[in-house]
Amino acid sequence: MPHAASDRFRDKVALVTGASRGIGLGIAERLVADGAKVCVTARKQDALDDVVRQLGKDNVIAVAGKAHDADHQAEAISRTIETFGSLDMLVNNAGINPVYGPLIELDLDAARKIVEVNCLAALSWAQQAHKAWLGEHGGAIVNVSSVAGKKPAPGIGFYGASKAMLTHITEELAVELGPGIRVNGVAPAVVKTQFASALYEGRESEVAASYPLKRLGVPEDVGSVVAFLLSDDAAWLTGQTIVIDGGVTLTGGV
Repeated sequence: MPHAASDRFRDKVALVTGASRGIGLGIAERLVADGAKVCVTARKQDALDDVVRQLGKDNVIAVAGKAHDADHQAEAISRTIETFGSLDMLVNNAGINPVYGPLIELDLDAARKIVEVNCLAALSWAQQAHKAWLGEHGGAIVNVSSVAGKKPAPGIGFYGASKAMLTHITEELAVELGPGIRVNGVAPAVVKTQFASALYEGRESEVAASYPLKRLGVPEDVGSVVAFLLSDDAAWLTGQTIVIDGGVTLTGGV
């Protein structure tokens, strides 16, 4: 699903976490297409190197590490500023969901890990980006939440709870950081990625049938909305989490 290139992010610099594949890669692709320089992060250097080759070494740098590691966050932010001269946009996309099943049987150590990566890491990235650049110069932040955070989502309930927390963090930061920094979020439904494959693999047509638009999402669907939220077109928008779901929540689905 190609998108038209523009120059709306010319001279702008972004950092996108969890960007070696899936939604994060789709976001990075769109930002580069719109003229941004981008730092991509994820755990595996080899996968990130592929992204740099795909999007161009003049446009992208890669810093490997765990999203919730404060030292990794500091390194990625400092290298971004050293390489490109600023850090205008932060996209917190990294997230995990290592468990499936009812909350009443949830491994609480797994729950703590989910909160650490999906919520506290996003807050820490925002804190470090604020300290290093955004606090003085302004900019925009987008947090990638989920429709699972909007209503009960059996089987992935704690993942949903963490995304509900991330949505609230988005709102709190929007209040605290305005007017210089806008903070928004996106809440996708099922997007065709390796991360979400268990939710549709082998039965995509059946799952998509419940969506009014009769298809599942693709990473480009999220990338375009994230780019809008980061751009000046959304200059009077903050504290919002935009649902990107092909209409499925209108029919009661998640």
